[in-house]
Amino acid sequence: MHLTELSLLALAAKLADKSTTSVQATQAALERIAQVQPHLNAFICVDEEGALAAAKAADERRCQGQARSILDGVPVALKDNIFAKGLQTTCASRMLHNFVAPTDAAVTSLLREAGMVLLGKLNMDEMAMGSSTTSGFFGPARNPYALGHSPGGSSGGAAAAVAARASWAALGTDTGGSIRQPASFCNVVGLKPSFGRVSRRGVVAYASSMDQVGPMARTVKDVAALLGVLAQPDKEDVLCCPRAGGSYTQGIERGIRGMRVGLWKESLEGADEEVAARVREAAKACERLGAQVVEVSFALSRLAPLAYAIVSAAEASSNLARFDGIRYGHAHVGAQNLRELYNKSRGEGFGQAVKNKLVLGTFVLSAGHYEVFFERAAQLRTLLCEEINRTLQTVDVLLGPVAPTPAFALEFKPTPAQSAALDSHTVLANLTGLPALSLPYGFSTAGLPVGVQLMGKAFEEGCLLRCAYALEQDSPSFQKAPAL
Repeated sequence: MHLTELSLLALAAKLADKSTTSVQATQAALERIAQVQPHLNAFICVDEEGALAAAKAADERRCQGQARSILDGVPVALKDNIFAKGLQTTCASRMLHNFVAPTDAAVTSLLREAGMVLLGKLNMDEMAMGSSTTSGFFGPARNPYALGHSPGGSSGGAAAAVAARASWAALGTDTGGSIRQPASFCNVVGLKPSFGRVSRRGVVAYASSMDQVGPMARTVKDVAALLGVLAQPDKEDVLCCPRAGGSYTQGIERGIRGMRVGLWKESLEGADEEVAARVREAAKACERLGAQVVEVSFALSRLAPLAYAIVSAAEASSNLARFDGIRYGHAHVGAQNLRELYNKSRGEGFGQAVKNKLVLGTFVLSAGHYEVFFERAAQLRTLLCEEINRTLQTVDVLLGPVAPTPAFALEFKPTPAQSAALDSHTVLANLTGLPALSLPYGFSTAGLPVGVQLMGKAFEEGCLLRCAYALEQDSPSFQKAPAL
């Protein structure tokens, strides 16, 4: 088997028994990137020199019996809104196309401390605002299972790279489903941890009360192993959990007998029939594996996309105000006054999707509109938290679709209503801060991947991963690689 076909933990085992080296694995990944990049446009930059140097250092540590972790020497890639010292961090925007990160993000430092090798930075929707990875300055990414289709977004480059065997794993960010939806579209596992489980220091902010960094990989155990690396306290991120998460692979094989799984009724109502069928199959599998499946209803969940649209736009308007051509970002040359500098720098630097989001955010925060829009959205968010937490007192995990349809065509331009529908099953986890995972669970009749979503209680990722692992082992054929 070619090295790039191995799972992350399978490669780690080969590195441990010295049947391969990190340099060999890294070279294999770089060759695979060169092969698929012209088709997928998954990477924004590839750090070949830095990756090979890090791989050589990892091999030397292994030879000396000083491996930093079980993942020492395993290559990984980063979404391009996560800082890596000395590498571009563009957020796929002209506004930051020349920006080089002066330091590592907290998660990047943790990967380096574990000895992992950074391959490069991954394509995304501009400023993480999108669900298709088509809005960025560096062009659209493509789905390795169907090149004419979207890989999802905004972490579409990450999902495409992992699915195409160009990286064993990747880190993405999830504000409204940006890890889970592309994971579903590209047949990989994607986890949005609980809000605060993973530090966000050094990650370019979109909507600060919902942004979360998480791992994407080919198997549930791979994701669990990466979460163990990432889930560490960070005193410089005041919202980061002060306790380490521990091992997430330990106990993952215990099965789900006796577990209560809630089948989310409203999430099935707007889903494509093929997607709904996969979810029902997963529910039957849970019962076959010994869990009790009960139907649960969240009456307010239909309003979640509305609350998300308002809160995310308002927070984006505040966070992106720093990109003005003076302190940060692209600066227009030849402006005659400050207003012209602001207007032209931001007009040239941001794409239309980002501009639309900023206009909406500024509007809902303005005098006379704050109470009508933002305040009410915040109140609705509180009610959503109360409703879902009441339900989670009676079940262990929630089951539903990740997205209402499989991957859509690249040329598809959703209306605002369609955009809300695309996020309708994922935004609830962001508004409530709960952990949620996308698990590959079959294919449509057109051969497009379909994922199911599991959502759990806050800071109980272990239970979520245990359920996902049981379903994965019940249907391992769903890990089929793309024909690319």
